[in-house]
Amino acid sequence: MKDKRQAQFLAEFDELIQARLIYLATIRKDGTQSNAAPLWFTNTPDRTILIQSGPESWHTRRIKGGSPVIVWIGRQRNLALVGRAELSADPLIIERIIKDYPRKYLMARLGLHRPSKLSFARGERLAIKITPLEVLPSGFRSQPGVPVPNITTAKIGSAGFR
Repeated sequence: MKDKRQAQFLAEFDELIQARLIYLATIRKDGTQSNAAPLWFTNTPDRTILIQSGPESWHTRRIKGGSPVIVWIGRQRNLALVGRAELSADPLIIERIIKDYPRKYLMARLGLHRPSKLSFARGERLAIKITPLEVLPSGFRSQPGVPVPNITTAKIGSAGFR
């Protein structure tokens, strides 16, 4: 990652913590961008993003197949980054999602769409960990069906940035 863009991400990560949503797109087999889906999320001190999703969602299926993800923070006009997404059965990640969602989202506090240990245990929800790898150029936009410019060569094997 370029030092300037990495510094931009680190400077704007506080915005991510305050944002209500992320928008997530995956890369289709033909190399084009999927539709960006708005998702609830939480994050960790080591700058990973945690989401949960159903096992049959398109983004979950593509993540299972190894697709990188594109994440927009807060709005689709904000900072965009490429991340390595992976399904996780780590009990600490699941517990963080279960505890953080009701703190952050009123609907979860009210019991609507609230993740629970049981829903994860039954396989109704899957935990997904996203490790940011590279900040995309300023102004990068969601364009479903358009080939993705050079992000499939992102440093997927790297440890991300801290």
